[in-house]
Amino acid sequence: MTSETLWYANRATGAVCLALFTAVVLLGIAVRLRTRLPGLPRFGTVSLHRTLSLSATAFLALHIVFAVIDGYVDITVVDVLVPFVSDYQPLWLGLGTVALDLTLAVLVTSLLRPRIGHRTWRAVHWLAYASWPVALVHGIGIGTDTGTDWMTWLTVACVATVIAAFATRLAHAARAARRTPAALLRTAEGVRS
Repeated sequence: MTSETLWYANRATGAVCLALFTAVVLLGIAVRLRTRLPGLPRFGTVSLHRTLSLSATAFLALHIVFAVIDGYVDITVVDVLVPFVSDYQPLWLGLGTVALDLTLAVLVTSLLRPRIGHRTWRAVHWLAYASWPVALVHGIGIGTDTGTDWMTWLTVACVATVIAAFATRLAHAARAARRTPAALLRTAEGVRS
């Protein structure tokens, strides 16, 4: 492959990762809210979330491989795994490494979920909420397509949908928190009478 082909492949897989991981975050929120997607049973949303997560991770692996084998910029395997040690744009590449490390933690614990238990898995799974914006900032900072119209619109669309879904998730949690004390009070009153 030529350096130009690798560059295009790296940029393309980066953009696909943004879209796929955005969909993964949205599906994760849908699973948590027990949302049923049209045409799918409730377990179908969980299955789609898992499948898309693995697909996104595969594209992430390709994105990294293309970056490492492209000779135009010297990115080593150590740069990929250890944040902020690269000679090439250490901040922006380091943020990508942090996002990768968080994603790997979520992936590994998801694969080990039956062995580590639900509480541990859930605690680590919260890192997914951190890895998405870190990866987004990585792409904005290091991406050579950042200023193009198509990438700007893709980024804006991804950010807007994640913010809207996260706001829905927070609103749902707030409603549940308000209901819980009232339900406890009614139960306590029923026990007393």
